[in-house]
Amino acid sequence: MSGNHANGHHLEEEEHASLRARALESLLIEKGLTSSDMVDRVISMYEQDIGPRNGAKVVARAWVDPAFKARLLADGTAAIGELGYGGVLLAVVENTPTIHNLVVCTLCSCYPSGLLGLPPVWYKSFPYRSRAVIEPRAVLQEFGLELDDSIEVRVWDSSSELRYMVLPERPAGTEGLSEDELADLVSRDSMIGVAKANAPAGVS
Repeated sequence: MSGNHANGHHLEEEEHASLRARALESLLIEKGLTSSDMVDRVISMYEQDIGPRNGAKVVARAWVDPAFKARLLADGTAAIGELGYGGVLLAVVENTPTIHNLVVCTLCSCYPSGLLGLPPVWYKSFPYRSRAVIEPRAVLQEFGLELDDSIEVRVWDSSSELRYMVLPERPAGTEGLSEDELADLVSRDSMIGVAKANAPAGVS
């Protein structure tokens, strides 16, 4: 497992920001300016759609451009900068037929939100943060991902200094798809490593 955390200061800052956000949400709801349902819908939109789209574009470019893929794996920070995404030190790890990568943040919830959107609740939970390191195969099975015993599972620990993102395998049957169509197959979960990229319609 890779990645280091300097100290608990980052965790304390995150907890403080979370408390302030919840207090602000409660105040807005109390004054009738929004509703809990609206807040939930906006969060879901950023978790599942808007946020992960940036990362999906990075993955799709790597699938169609071998030179960009090589640069992405060598220096993720510089490569995503080519596409206009920055503000984070990033390492990208590639899934292959023999290696599957899983990303976790064991200390708090360090996460490349500019590429993947808001971190899901389960990513921040203590069970995931602890069990992903100890029993990653069992965790993946709970997400519905069964891996053959011959596949090596590698766990990467994101930190406040360095975030990790998974480059999922390109699904079979996608040779004729455009870059935008390929991006549609890439989910947030596949870039964390708890799922594979989606197969195109009509391909099982």
